[in-house]
Amino acid sequence: MLDELNKRSRQVLRRLIEEYMATGLPVASRTLAKGLELPISSATVRNVMSDLEDMGLLYAPHTSSGRLPTQLGLRFFVDGLLEIGNLTDSERANIEGKCQAAGRTLDELLGEATETLSGLSRCVGLVLSPKENAPFRQVEFVSIGKGRALLVLVNESGLVENRVIEVPVGITQASLIQATNYLNSRLSGRTLDEAYIKIKEEIDAHQTEIDELSTKIVEAGLATKVKDSKKSSVLIVRGRANLLDEIQGAREIDRLRSLFEALDEKSDLKRLLESTRNAEGVQIFIGAESELFRDTDSSMVVAPYRDSKQHFVGAIGVIGPTRLNYARIIPMVDHTAGVISRILG
Repeated sequence: MLDELNKRSRQVLRRLIEEYMATGLPVASRTLAKGLELPISSATVRNVMSDLEDMGLLYAPHTSSGRLPTQLGLRFFVDGLLEIGNLTDSERANIEGKCQAAGRTLDELLGEATETLSGLSRCVGLVLSPKENAPFRQVEFVSIGKGRALLVLVNESGLVENRVIEVPVGITQASLIQATNYLNSRLSGRTLDEAYIKIKEEIDAHQTEIDELSTKIVEAGLATKVKDSKKSSVLIVRGRANLLDEIQGAREIDRLRSLFEALDEKSDLKRLLESTRNAEGVQIFIGAESELFRDTDSSMVVAPYRDSKQHFVGAIGVIGPTRLNYARIIPMVDHTAGVISRILG
């Protein structure tokens, strides 16, 4: 369809959509004529707008009003006319500064990244947090009271996981140290899945070279991690209140109510995020292109993040009205996903 439009038609369509994104209101021909690079009269602009309407790219919400882009028009704009902007140094520094891994759990890191993305975009931020299975750098057992110990795991990216486990009453510090050293020698540089079978075989065959109490500590730690590894991925959503800034009337309230209902359908949101598994870079879902957002006039901009082997780990992005600032938000989502991928790599 892009080939069917001449330079003038493309300019009118791009300028109309940019104006709509800025105001959320129908755009009149007189407004467009004032802002075009080419000197075109209002009458000519009206003719061009009529042609674009016939092509299904624009529509008139009221007989005497200006024009608005259709979902097809927005898709056409995003795919063929959009000029992607660049993040400012401040925005890059903000994202990278909030996505520091050291001393944090993966969920904490992703929650902070989502909160930052939501704040910068003024949209809803969301991220699909994976089942954690990164290689470990260090493991430690710390006594925290009678019959309990803290299992501290640090992966190769510096992310920390803490788990409280039940241990035999009267456990000694020596047994905790012995269990720590044993697991470090087996887990360091490996994922739990890679090391679990070998450790379990050694324990079952009584070939662990550690005492019985230390073996029970190791078993308790492994049982906790294995139980965690069976959990499904987690969806983190931040910044719903940002959408309240976009309300312009009763229709907007209905749209927002529908969107909040969609956000509550977490299993559907997870499936939509997971659909980016094989995608290259940023993906954009506009309005009814996703069944989940059919009645919400909303768009989602999302990008997958991957590990060092380029395996899909999760996805992060934003949801906002279809008139969101794609030129600014696309590089923002892309950069955030890239920062997370580098940390996980």
